[in-house]
Amino acid sequence: MHCPLCGHHEVSLFFADRVREYYCCSRCQLVHVPLRFHLDPSAEKARYDTHRNDPADEGYRCFLSRLARPLQAVVPSGCQGLDFGSGPGPTLSVMLEEMGYQVAIYDKYYACRPELLTRTYDFITATEVVEHLSDPAGELDRLWACLRPGGVLAIMTKLVLDQQAFANWHYIRDLTHISFFSHPTFIWLATHLSARLNRVDKDVIMLHKPLCSDVTPDVPDNPTINQPETHHL
Repeated sequence: MHCPLCGHHEVSLFFADRVREYYCCSRCQLVHVPLRFHLDPSAEKARYDTHRNDPADEGYRCFLSRLARPLQAVVPSGCQGLDFGSGPGPTLSVMLEEMGYQVAIYDKYYACRPELLTRTYDFITATEVVEHLSDPAGELDRLWACLRPGGVLAIMTKLVLDQQAFANWHYIRDLTHISFFSHPTFIWLATHLSARLNRVDKDVIMLHKPLCSDVTPDVPDNPTINQPETHHL
């Protein structure tokens, strides 16, 4: 077994419940569910079909604004973006268009347009998406390649805190959730991508692509899940 994010072979059992096992990578600290526990595509889509996301839902808009507002503060109006994993009821893209952005949407089940992943963008958003990725390394590298120099990859996902909290976490009850990131995981990812990391909310991360390819952030060599949450690059 190896880590699906960094490829490291030192992974150990982090937690097990009656349904699945969860392994933690010693290098990047990603907690992941082995392939044998993944849902097949039809069962996965059936779960997504139950989502009731609606652009008219003010509560949902408020939830997404925790990413949209900080993004607006760093990306000029009029820029082009991609909402990756937009789901059955695209809402963030609507909100961003109302703010003056041009936004394309991609979703493997509801807006599958592979040609969009061959273009480049000023920003890319992925809200409540990365926890669903069976190949986070491949998907995140592909999105990063679609991002123009100076662009922003904005991610919203709930983060692993520690083993005790994980055991009682509602987030692991959703069987479509298979990749669980922590703040140390994003520190590793920023290093891998040569990105500047900014944690703007408890579960909102922004990765800024440098204008120059030779810029490398100064980050710890061995991040751990117990790393203070206030660490910023």
